[in-house]
Amino acid sequence: MATTVNSQITDAVTQSNVKVVGEAPAMALGNVYQTAAHSTGIMFENAVNTQNQQNILGQAATTQGVMQIYSLDTVADAISIARMLNPNS
Repeated sequence: MATTVNSQITDAVTQSNVKVVGEAPAMALGNVYQTAAHSTGIMFENAVNTQNQQNILGQAATTQGVMQIYSLDTVADAISIARMLNPNS
């Protein structure tokens, strides 16, 4: 049983298919650009986070060093300096 389809309908379907096939490369390239932009954004976010962590680490190391300097026993310093100045005692 063969049915005939109006030529206007087949024309519309064909043009619609051509339109979809014609737009596919542009859509694919748009997806590639969007993915690249997203990846670059995440990369910069990670770089900023790493820089912040390094700054915190540097501040903690500086604080530890200053705390060690301030925690030296001053009496022991005075005795050792006195021995250096007067080695006979």
